[in-house]
Amino acid sequence: MSIIEVKDLEKVYKTSDKESGIIGYVKHLFHPKYKEFKAVKSVNFNIEEGELVGYIGENGAGKSTTIKMLTGLLTPTSGKVRVNGKVPYENRIENNKQIGAVFGQKTQLWWDLPVIESFRLIKKMYKIPENEYRKNLKKFSNLLELDELLNKPVKNLSLGQKMRCEIAATFLHNPKIVYLDEPTIGLDVLVKERIRKFIKDINKEKNTTVILTTHDLKDIEEVCDRIILIDKGSIIYDGEKQAFKDTYGKQVLAEISIKNKNALITNETLEDEFEVIEETENFLKIKFNHDKTTIMNVVNRISNFCEIVDMHVQEQGLEEILKEIYRGEVVC
Repeated sequence: MSIIEVKDLEKVYKTSDKESGIIGYVKHLFHPKYKEFKAVKSVNFNIEEGELVGYIGENGAGKSTTIKMLTGLLTPTSGKVRVNGKVPYENRIENNKQIGAVFGQKTQLWWDLPVIESFRLIKKMYKIPENEYRKNLKKFSNLLELDELLNKPVKNLSLGQKMRCEIAATFLHNPKIVYLDEPTIGLDVLVKERIRKFIKDINKEKNTTVILTTHDLKDIEEVCDRIILIDKGSIIYDGEKQAFKDTYGKQVLAEISIKNKNALITNETLEDEFEVIEETENFLKIKFNHDKTTIMNVVNRISNFCEIVDMHVQEQGLEEILKEIYRGEVVC
């Protein structure tokens, strides 16, 4: 049995539909009208224990609404959700004992207390055995470099320091499932790298299932093996990250150093073999579809116009692919 099972999940919000002004207010008072908005539409997926899943989409796509239904914060309008055999919104206390969650800038640490006191309160809340608590605290302090932060009040920490402590607090009771909603937002590169490494290490050691939602697609690239892409409330892709890139990442970018250019390399002269994005006397940036041509053909074609000094080739990253999907240039 999958650790998370979602079947035909929907969430509909009702909002008042009234005319403006006092007349509209009076009409709505006696004859209220409402309009419906489907935030999540017939969503289906299963997640196995130990998976690292990136749940991604644009703002308003339905990511956070789905996560809130999985955690029991919201009750679905229809459909079924089971998390480790339990229905989250019917068994909130039992469900909360087996999960951890980080929601962006919302803290689970006590603002005026030293970090270690928040950890001790979490230990009591989840009834973590003393030896397990000490073992996790030592391990997390080493992995996230928390030793100098434990005795500082949370209010005195920087954003990056606080988020490292939040992540540690989330994993402290050895949850089976962890939901991370924008865990690296606003953080510097080094802190992000430390948090990503921590997530992968804990997943490998304890087989913790992690569902990660983020707009920083570098998080998905480095942490997750599977992608679930949601758009306007519906899932449009669910599968392996590499398969997604292989299927939809057809474009290749090449940056080329050149010399002795004898003519302008216009898109018209290339007969759609590739596209010139940027061109100077000593530099070319081009894009081509690896299903339609090869890098050798590109090199041979460019050699008619100049001498090639150096070349750097890079396949499309996840961010570029998703931008094309959102612009309607690629259809899932």
